[in-house]
Amino acid sequence: MVSYTNNKDDVLKRLRRIEGQIRGLQRMVESDTYCIDVLTQVSASTRALQSFALQLLEEHLATCVSRAVAEGGDEAALKLKEANDAIARLVRS
Repeated sequence: MVSYTNNKDDVLKRLRRIEGQIRGLQRMVESDTYCIDVLTQVSASTRALQSFALQLLEEHLATCVSRAVAEGGDEAALKLKEANDAIARLVRS
């Protein structure tokens, strides 16, 4: 079971809002909106995705990783490495 199973509808709703922001960017470009206004929307979209990623990471750590650590063994080491790698990717982006 994945960490967001219990609130999948909320996760999908949030992603649809972000998708709407991206489509709004497309409309802005199609209608030749002023560059600074487009960049402002890009910034808002980026923050929304970052916030989503952090929430997903928090849930993953609280469920998948903590469960694996409680069980111990190779699976715990693997989940910790996966989480570390995911955090590194988020920091670089």
